[in-house]
Amino acid sequence: MSRTPQEVFADHSDRLGTGDLDLISQNYTEDAVFLTPEGTLTGREGARRGISALLADLPDADWQLTPQFAGDVLFLQWSATTDTHQVTDGVDTFVFRDGLISAQTVHYTLTPRTTRTV
Repeated sequence: MSRTPQEVFADHSDRLGTGDLDLISQNYTEDAVFLTPEGTLTGREGARRGISALLADLPDADWQLTPQFAGDVLFLQWSATTDTHQVTDGVDTFVFRDGLISAQTVHYTLTPRTTRTV
């Protein structure tokens, strides 16, 4: 059964919450292309490695997401904060095919949070 991009994204978000990389990677096609700031990764294993790196950068993050769908493409603006770091310019683009994610481009800048005493 084919799923809509909205259904795939909702399922993908739920799976990200589990932290189970094997489960998360099943939302990608076998020939998926995953573009990260560090380079291009391919296939489900590539998606698994890319997501693992993102989650390692932002453990226990508080995520804020703004999705915008245009047909089979999703533009996702996001930010995240942890006790020590923040992302303020996160942008992902997802391309969906046959009820799965066939391509994802990830861009973000990770900056240390500073604490100020007043």
